[in-house]
Amino acid sequence: MEGIQHRMVNVNGITMHVAEKGQGPVILFLHGFPELWYTWRHQILALSSLGYRTVAPDLRGYGDTEAPPSIASYSCMHIVGDLVALVDSLGVDQVFLVAHDWGAIIGWYLCLFRPDRVKAFVCLSVPFMPRKPMKPVESMRLFFGDDYYICRFQEPGKIEAEIAHYGTPNVLKTIISSRKPGPPCLPKDNPFGIKPDTSVTLPTWFSEEDLSYYTNKFNQKGFTSALNYYRAFDLNWELTAAWSGTQVKVPVKFIVGDLDSVYTTPGVKKYVESGSFKGDVPMLDEVVVMEGVGHFINQERADEINSYILDFIKKF
Repeated sequence: MEGIQHRMVNVNGITMHVAEKGQGPVILFLHGFPELWYTWRHQILALSSLGYRTVAPDLRGYGDTEAPPSIASYSCMHIVGDLVALVDSLGVDQVFLVAHDWGAIIGWYLCLFRPDRVKAFVCLSVPFMPRKPMKPVESMRLFFGDDYYICRFQEPGKIEAEIAHYGTPNVLKTIISSRKPGPPCLPKDNPFGIKPDTSVTLPTWFSEEDLSYYTNKFNQKGFTSALNYYRAFDLNWELTAAWSGTQVKVPVKFIVGDLDSVYTTPGVKKYVESGSFKGDVPMLDEVVVMEGVGHFINQERADEINSYILDFIKKF
């Protein structure tokens, strides 16, 4: 972590924590759930040494960034507003964007709303999700049932209590080490499948030190603000009606693991492979599906992801 600088920036009415390193064209990294700026540590160190200014915020409600209390404060409009203000604060017109999981969802919204601010987008794990006629949570409940994780996350306080019961480190360890195919479901009894007499072994690419950093930050902040992103899914649907049918007009590289719980959720692989994805994102480069790789791809295969990022962005 040597040489990574940390500072607080005022953006869109909140205080945001940003980690950064290097000089040159800006690469903006957006993390997902349940993560932090720290997920990008390998990318920050590698790409800052190759002539880029790497910038990784804790998104609204995460880590050392401010967490407004209301669910409505976690809409795509708020988060994209934070990022546009962050880019303004960096003194640049455009950035290269690299994003994963919820960061990828927000990345798609940023490209949709403000394509003028993004030179190119390297998207990990979550493809573009065009707006459908039905509200998303209702649709997910219909297709995947009440135990589907996004449906389980909807009731404020409920999943937070379950995380507290099983313990933050145990829950984080279980999520990060999971290789189960999608759709991810959390049954009512023992949602995370944690057995008191069985310890989960961390993958080789995620150390006890890494787990400790995550645990401390989530214990300080709690999980409510991070879960509020999921609770704003339907609100995002309401707010983005005007963008129905709009294509994403930014150059995109999409990379996913073949064991990713998003990619293996029914409908996703077909969308990516069928040509529908390319139809919605006409400047989509050749999709990369990495064999034997799970959801947390930027950590599991850091060196390869660094190479893919560099090879793509140096074209622009």
